[in-house]
Amino acid sequence: MSITIDPATIGPVDVAIIGFAGDAFNGEIAPAIRELVESGVVRIIDLAFVHKDASGNALAIELEDHDVAEAFAGLGDGQHDLLNDEDLELIAEGLEPETAALIVVWENTWAAKFSAAVRDSNGFLLSHTRIPHEAVVLAIEALQGE
Repeated sequence: MSITIDPATIGPVDVAIIGFAGDAFNGEIAPAIRELVESGVVRIIDLAFVHKDASGNALAIELEDHDVAEAFAGLGDGQHDLLNDEDLELIAEGLEPETAALIVVWENTWAAKFSAAVRDSNGFLLSHTRIPHEAVVLAIEALQGE
């Protein structure tokens, strides 16, 4: 499966760096990502793993656990390596020793039509903020306490 990226129709693109203690990735995240891809909510553009060992050496890693590697297989085709080696090194260097990270670049396909309509109307994004989960939880708890 080849991903074709058309700048005129692409939806908003996000990058997430998800940290893990150690490098013990398991396959539990992959089915959640796969569900989003299969439902058409997102399209994975790039996906990578990095690690910083106990000595502070930063490196991109290949998943050695066959089952975990298989769980992530096919989520992105690797054709559009938007994350280059320098990006991955920089991310890995920023990790604490004995920490790993999953880096995911995805298109929000659910918003592609809206984004194209905004661009076609000469509109542009002035601000976009993602509210941290913890802040949402606190706000909901505060409302429930009233």
